[in-house]
Amino acid sequence: MLARTITQATRSVAMKSFTVVLKSLLLALLLSSNAYALDKVDINTASAEELDKVLTNVGRSKAEAIVEHRQANGPFKSAEELALVKGIGLKTVERNRDLIEVGATMAPAKKAAKGAAVKPVGRR
Repeated sequence: MLARTITQATRSVAMKSFTVVLKSLLLALLLSSNAYALDKVDINTASAEELDKVLTNVGRSKAEAIVEHRQANGPFKSAEELALVKGIGLKTVERNRDLIEVGATMAPAKKAAKGAAVKPVGRR
């Protein structure tokens, strides 16, 4: 009888310890998931505020320089082209590589004017 009571007490303590450890791990997992939920940013469409918020070591002035460079020179074709922006170096690009997306690299095609006839090309 005494052995049974000791066994039950041991199980109870072990179960409580296991529950505490499990709850602690769950809490740690929930809290750490926010650290990995970083947004990505499209450098061809993002505003200066978005660039400032998402990219590491890119403050407000560098983010504005990125937007100005994009407006003056057209969309970026690769993340490495960010190094052409004054104040942005290759180290900054490498540090942010996982956060950078390069989309909308082509300017939208111009539509033909209404009523403009398309002339067929004659064969030779």
